[in-house]
Amino acid sequence: MSKVCKLSGKKPQVGYNVSHAHNKTKKRWLPNLQKKRIFVPELNRWVRIRLSVKALRTVEKKGLLAYLKSQGLTLKDVT
Repeated sequence: MSKVCKLSGKKPQVGYNVSHAHNKTKKRWLPNLQKKRIFVPELNRWVRIRLSVKALRTVEKKGLLAYLKSQGLTLKDVT
């Protein structure tokens, strides 16, 4: 399963752990992805989506279809 949020497009970031002696080791920061069931009142049905918590907060504020429209996506793109 990919580590990419289908709504916001967040994906893993890559960088270095830097020690006091300035030794560098590769590191990945993964996005906080969650599987959620969201009710869409316009369609009167539940939708399962894997999304980041930041996107989830925005969806709770705006509504799923409004958020998708602002991102230029459709419901088929994310389910």
